[in-house]
Amino acid sequence: MIAEGTPAPDFTLPDSEGRMVGLSSFKGKKVLLVFYPGDDTPVCTAQLCDYRNNVTEFTKRSIAVLGISADSPESHKTFAAKNQLPFTLLSDSSKKTAEAYGALGFLGMAQRAYVLIDEEGKVLLAYSDFLPITYQPMKDLLLRIDRA
Repeated sequence: MIAEGTPAPDFTLPDSEGRMVGLSSFKGKKVLLVFYPGDDTPVCTAQLCDYRNNVTEFTKRSIAVLGISADSPESHKTFAAKNQLPFTLLSDSSKKTAEAYGALGFLGMAQRAYVLIDEEGKVLLAYSDFLPITYQPMKDLLLRIDRA
């Protein structure tokens, strides 16, 4: 996983509408990158719905949430609509962004991970779960964010 305190690698990825979204466009804002293995799988759906259910907690902390997986923009569009996800999903089909953040697992799939980036583009928090069948409870994430 990328080291806390290091500069966050810039990236530009397509969203569910095919628009290109770059990390640099969030300069001056906190951003939470949420890496996950894939759309419409049981654990990933539970994970992303947990972020959806807690989106007001991120809004209160002025944090933009970006979900990232290797799935296509079309898959993201269907997945986001089906689960009413109120944040942007980005398609990392080349897996280069997951690799740059150290969130690429040994089987070539994105790990379940998050990276909190501060307003200046520095990594404040980084966490990766090596077991793809679980994810860190939201309560733990929010406590870590409040301490950062």
